[in-house]
Amino acid sequence: MPTRAIMIQGTGSNVGKSMLVAGLCRAALRRGISVAPFKPQNMSNNAAVTDEGGEIGRAQALQAMASGRTPSVHMNPVLLKPETDTGSQIVIQGKAQSRLEARDFGGARGVLLKPVLESFGILAKTADLIIVEGAGSPAETNLRKGDIANMGFARAANVPVVLAGDIDRGGVIAQIVGTQAVMDPSDTAMIKGFLINKFRGDVALFDEGYLDIQHRTGWSGFGVLPWFYGAHLLPAEDAVDLARARSDGAFHIVCPMLSRISNFDDLDPLAAEPSVRLTMIPPGTPLPADADLVILPGTKSTRGDLAFLRAQGWDIDLRAHVRRGGHVLGICGGYQMLGQVVDDPAGHEGGSGRDAGLGLLDVSTRMAADKTLTRVCATHSDTGAQIDGYEIHIGQTTGVDCARPFAQIDGVPDGATSRDGKVTGTYLHGLFANDVFRKAWLAKFGLAAASTSYSQTVEDTLDQLAAHMEQHLDVSALLDCAGPVGVPN
Repeated sequence: MPTRAIMIQGTGSNVGKSMLVAGLCRAALRRGISVAPFKPQNMSNNAAVTDEGGEIGRAQALQAMASGRTPSVHMNPVLLKPETDTGSQIVIQGKAQSRLEARDFGGARGVLLKPVLESFGILAKTADLIIVEGAGSPAETNLRKGDIANMGFARAANVPVVLAGDIDRGGVIAQIVGTQAVMDPSDTAMIKGFLINKFRGDVALFDEGYLDIQHRTGWSGFGVLPWFYGAHLLPAEDAVDLARARSDGAFHIVCPMLSRISNFDDLDPLAAEPSVRLTMIPPGTPLPADADLVILPGTKSTRGDLAFLRAQGWDIDLRAHVRRGGHVLGICGGYQMLGQVVDDPAGHEGGSGRDAGLGLLDVSTRMAADKTLTRVCATHSDTGAQIDGYEIHIGQTTGVDCARPFAQIDGVPDGATSRDGKVTGTYLHGLFANDVFRKAWLAKFGLAAASTSYSQTVEDTLDQLAAHMEQHLDVSALLDCAGPVGVPN
């Protein structure tokens, strides 16, 4: 039996495509179907490291988990990681290849279709069903030429499409009908139907609107999906999701929302802790004086976000926080910022230069061409707790405070700690997802950790999402739209 595939595209960004695909993958798995996720092209600085030593979008790692699979670079063969407002690093099949300005990307898309189809073919040999996620919207007619993310891929790989609209932002009838109106008829022929996402309230109130969409488009409707209130328990991929509700515990952790913030799902396990109140601080807002701990997160552009941090006045707030006896934790790029100097003489993160760091750790960082990209098992220096995590960074950090490392990785020190123990930095991502470590780390602050396992919470939430979709959507009819696909050459 040939592999089948179905693609979820959206009327715009942040309509819930990633979560819909995760839910459908888990629903298929619960039906006994061998399923795998796939996203031809993603744009995100929130990356996951695979066992192959490559990187993919965090959403595809979650979708792999929903499918009962180990994440693979072939689930997201093209990943764009924004470094500036106009330029991105291009990661192809898990490996960083080049840096490209937005104005030049149009000419590169056609070249990228080959590795996309190659990865799709490799993945198709491993599963009976592939559920594909689009990017942005197929209605962006200015991007259609050379497209590899939406209809360009769907037609090249012969994958039927279901279009998702977001009723929460309003105008969902125009979203769906308007998408059809501006698309080429050969593209719209690939669309088998639509669904409505993020409905709040009485679904029956939208019955007339739902029928109107069917009448105007001629497409089948697969249902209206009410708002899934467990969404905050799943790792977020997009920075736009950072403002969603967090726990309201007594221990206040604050995290500034850097302009190129990356791997911020590091914080999700802390947000799920009842004893923790996690506040994401948007630009233009001072760091609150009642913070117990400030976490400087990862960033795709350490020097760029150092300048951004200072422009917000957060460096002044951070020094005041330290004078009050507050704690600071820097992760990856945040760790690099905490030192005395960040030196990038060859311009590996953009323009060459050397910037003074925040001076809270006696270390210095020098950027280099080689990128560390690996899964690791570390031992926390203070508690002896094991940390299964990953590293994804360029640059090496050295200095006096490295004599007090955060952790040991196969006997090699990682990170640094200030003499008074208040300021710490590490290159380890994913550390708080480790239940034993998180419990031991929170205990240092006199806090009790929740008794539930974080990974089990995510697994349970995926099951709840799948059940939610089964209840409100015609999942059987949607999956029946999946068409047989050949393995592209």
